Order: sequence, then structure tokens, then C-alpha cells
Amino acid sequence: MLLKLIPVGALAADQVKFVDVRLWPADEYTRVTLEHAGAIKYKHFLIENPWRMVIDLLDMRLDSTLKDLTSRLHPDDPYVQQIRVGQYDANTVRLVFDLKAEVKPEIFTIDPIAEYKNRFVVDFYPKNPTDPLLALLQKSDDPAMREDEISRALRLAESETNGKLKLDGALPDKNSSKTEVAKAQPNAPVEQKTVPELKRMVTVAIDPGHGGEDPGAVGKGGTYEKNVVLAISKKLKAEIDKMPGMRAMLTRNGDFFVPLNTRVQKARSVNADLFVSVHADAFIRPTAGGSSVYVLSERGASSTAAKWIANKENASDLIGGVNIKGTDAQLARVLLDLSTTAQINDSLKLGDAVLGNLGKVNRLHKPRVEQAGFAVLKAPDIPSILIETAFISNPEEEKKLANSAHQQELAEAIAKGIANYFAKNPPVARTPLT
Repeated sequence: MLLKLIPVGALAADQVKFVDVRLWPADEYTRVTLEHAGAIKYKHFLIENPWRMVIDLLDMRLDSTLKDLTSRLHPDDPYVQQIRVGQYDANTVRLVFDLKAEVKPEIFTIDPIAEYKNRFVVDFYPKNPTDPLLALLQKSDDPAMREDEISRALRLAESETNGKLKLDGALPDKNSSKTEVAKAQPNAPVEQKTVPELKRMVTVAIDPGHGGEDPGAVGKGGTYEKNVVLAISKKLKAEIDKMPGMRAMLTRNGDFFVPLNTRVQKARSVNADLFVSVHADAFIRPTAGGSSVYVLSERGASSTAAKWIANKENASDLIGGVNIKGTDAQLARVLLDLSTTAQINDSLKLGDAVLGNLGKVNRLHKPRVEQAGFAVLKAPDIPSILIETAFISNPEEEKKLANSAHQQELAEAIAKGIANYFAKNPPVARTPLT
């Protein structure tokens, strides 16, 4: 029997106190967080036919907070079917997660930081995750283009692996006649004349900052940065997807946390031409305001404020919760070391184009692109910028950030800046696939 209920006495004086329980379901993974005061001892195991994850919390008594875990399950959770919680024996609380399929679980703990106490974290990852490049191709709005690019990507992958399918790094045919951009019609709107005529499909990686356990900055009116930047990013994706020869992907499409290095890896896995990280700034003075654009610096921050912002954004992994043992630290160091002058120069050009358009819909915090050591901008081969759309710590700008119409204005301004960048800096041609 996996779960049985037995009566227990009063809580011991040294009983671990649970503060909160949270579930963050997403297509990529589901996270379960138990926030508590004190140290937890546990053991766990997987059972198949059907798949279940069992976690025993040792020297523990069941309390109302833990019981509430069952009510937090979302019916559309892609990995967890049901949660059962009970007092297994006098000193053990057992959690049973009935799973919808085989998973690759990760369990780790996080020390107190910011507003959080100790956290016990369980991440349920799919056993066989979807290849991001293939997923992006399958979402193409043009059926003919989708079929052509997918078939070419599959043929290339099979030819390079002796028939063993491996899509990592495979590129669709960017020079196919089906991916050529039609010339603007005579009666097309004036704005479309600035859209570059691209010779291959261009991919823009859009990175909504923070998410899940990491709320980002929180305005005095209760507006969460993670929610605002996700809304802006979705609108930006829609604008880019409407542009001929361009498509966008999101590093997160819901309220879940993505580690900084994973955001970079996602962009590289779909062969992104640009990386645009979207944020909402905050500062100790509520009067600070305006939009800013940042790029990577190899020689230190361009200002004290830029350094402060970079340090704040780089702390995202600590707040959001990263499994340190599962992180490829060597890869992170390699990405840092390989950041090139060429990437930074291209990023500055992109930043200038975007900043100029943001200035048409919002005041600018600084009239120039700033530089600092942002971890999320360290892709060595992708021009990358971080946009602070406004100051969520400024009450006036917080209201505007929460307004859908203003979010749309910001998205359109960023999209126009990206189009202007490509008009002057066409993407490098890639070898056609045969």
C-alpha cells in the first residue's frame, strides 16, 4: 500500500513548519515547491505500471499546509494526474504523484533567499523532450513552408547521422523558393516599406524575463514583472510572425521559471538570428523611469546603474531555483569565454535600432545603449539585447505597463526596431540544404 492514514499526536516542538506549497505546470516541466522553515530529510522512488513518484518526508507530521498540496493541482498539468498526501507512519509523511507518463524527475533544495525560506523542489521533466527546432517548424503558419522545411531538416539530420535521426543543429532550407519574401504590393501600408526583403527565414528568440518562482520586480500596485513582460513578449512574437520572412520563438510561454543558461541554449537550439530579453526595470527611487536597452560588456559596466541592473537580473537563478548539481557549469564558462567583439558590435547596432523606436512610444531612461555583464546575453554567436521596457517601481509607469494597449505599443516599437536592424544588416546566408 502506497498511502495509508494513521492517527498522530501533537506536533513536536522541533517539527518543520511548512509555509506554502506551490505548483507550476508547463509544457516543458512541472515544478512542485514546498517552502518551509528548517531542514528536511527525505527519500524517494519511482514506480511503473502505472507511473508514480513517491516521496517520503522523514521525521514529519502531516499539517494543513501539506494537505493543501492536493488542491493546487491543475487539471491540465501535462505530467501529474493526481496527488495524494498522507501520514504513512508515525514519523513519515508520504507524497504520491500519479503521473500521466514516464518522467525524468529532479529533486533538490534551495537555501533561503530574498522573501523565500527553505525550499524543497521537485521538477518533473519529460523522458523524451520535444526537439525545439522541429517544434518551431511545425508551428509555421504556411503549410507548404512547414512541410518543405521539416522534410529538409529530417533529410539532413538522417544523412548526417547515417539514418539515425538527430535534429540538434539541423537547419531548414532558408533559400528555398517557398521561403522567398514576396515584394510589397503598390498599395501596401507605408510601414511595410521598411520591412527588409530577406533571402531566408529569420528566427528571433524572445525571452520574457523571470517566471514561476521568480516574480522579478513587483510594483507598489501589485503588478508582477514576470506577468507584464510575458504579455509584451507574446504581443512582440505576434508582430514578428506577421513580418514576411521572419518568425519568433519564446523561451517561456507561461508562468514557469527558466534558468539563464537554458534561455541561451533555447535560442541556439533553434538557430536564432537574434536574442531579445524583455524586462521591466525597478529602482529604489520611485521617480526613476523610462525605457533602456542593454548589451553585453567584456570590459565592465558602462555605468553604475547598468552594473546594478545586471547584478539584479543575474540573481534570477538564485531566486527562481536552479538545480546546481544538474547545471553544466563548464558550458556556462565556455559561453562566457567565447563572447566575441563581433557579437557585441552587432548587438549594439540592434540595440540602437530598438532604442530609437522605443523613444517614440515612451521616454528613454538613457539616450544610448548601455553595457554590462548580463549572463543571459552571453550567447557567443547571436546578437543579443536586454530591454527594460519601463520602471515598474514608478507608479505611473507601472499603470502603463499593466495596460494592454501600451504593451502593444511597446511590442510594435521593438518589432520595428528589429526590422530596421535587418534592413541595414541582412542576415548572413547559410548553406542551402540538398
